[in-house]
Amino acid sequence: MQKSPFYFALLIAGVSPAFGEDAGKPVKAGSLEWTDAPPVFPSGAKAAIVSGDPAKEGPFVVRLQMPANYKIQAHHHPTAEYVTVLAGDIHFGMGDKFDGGKGQELGAGDFIGAPAEMNHYAWTMAGATIQVHGQGPFTMTYADPADDPSKR
Repeated sequence: MQKSPFYFALLIAGVSPAFGEDAGKPVKAGSLEWTDAPPVFPSGAKAAIVSGDPAKEGPFVVRLQMPANYKIQAHHHPTAEYVTVLAGDIHFGMGDKFDGGKGQELGAGDFIGAPAEMNHYAWTMAGATIQVHGQGPFTMTYADPADDPSKR
C-alpha cells in the first residue's frame, strides 16, 4: 500500500497518524458495546466508543444513538467537534440558545464540524445515529448551566 505525502508529513512532524495500539484494526459495527450516554447528555441516548478514549488526551471516535424527539441544548467543547450522520436525520444549529426554527437538517452521510468554543445545539425528529470524532479530553459546557443534565 502506498502512503500519502500527508502520512509522511505527520511522521516527520512527530505526530502519529494512528489511534494508538488499535491502529489498522477494523472495528465491526456489531462488536460495539452500547451503553447509556454519559450524564452530560439528556437521558435516552446510547453511546459506543469506536476508537481512543474521549476522557483522555488524544484522538477519539464515538457513536451516539438518539431516539425520536431528542434535544441537546446549546453547548460547546474546548476542542473542535466533527459529526457524521450514520443513520436517520438530525438538525444542527449554531448559537447560544436552542431554536428549533433554525438549524440545518442532515441525513445519513452528511457531515458538520463545530469549531472549539462555538455554541451549538442539536435535535432529532425520528431519531439518528451519529459518529463524533475529535481531540480529547471531551467535555461539554452548556451555554445555560441550568440545561446541563448532569447537574440535576
